[in-house]
Amino acid sequence: MSAPSLYDRLGGADAIDTLIPAFYTRVLADTELAPFFRHTSLEALHGMQRQFFSMALGGPVTYTGRSLSAAHHGRGITSHHFARFATHLLETLRDLGVSEPEADEVIARIDTYANEITGTSY
Repeated sequence: MSAPSLYDRLGGADAIDTLIPAFYTRVLADTELAPFFRHTSLEALHGMQRQFFSMALGGPVTYTGRSLSAAHHGRGITSHHFARFATHLLETLRDLGVSEPEADEVIARIDTYANEITGTSY
């Protein structure tokens, strides 16, 4: 029998449904990150992010959005912006009571997409 996925250990769809709006409340309050979402439907964003996070954390969900590189290309997102995004994610996870090892594992999973989002390699 295989170990439960990170998605399952966090609480599955219910946990993702709680995480996304709490996380984006922080992101949209950040004066450096908020402009990236100025012309974005929050309903659509939350829906795509639920899919993305569910998929990235090993859940039984297929991400149907555009490729990350296509969705973020030309938007001026730097590694600095990505780090701020990840910091808000980590703080949100902690606020929701996610254990440090699991929160670190979430960040590690999301970090694997940094190059696609920033259009760089480091």
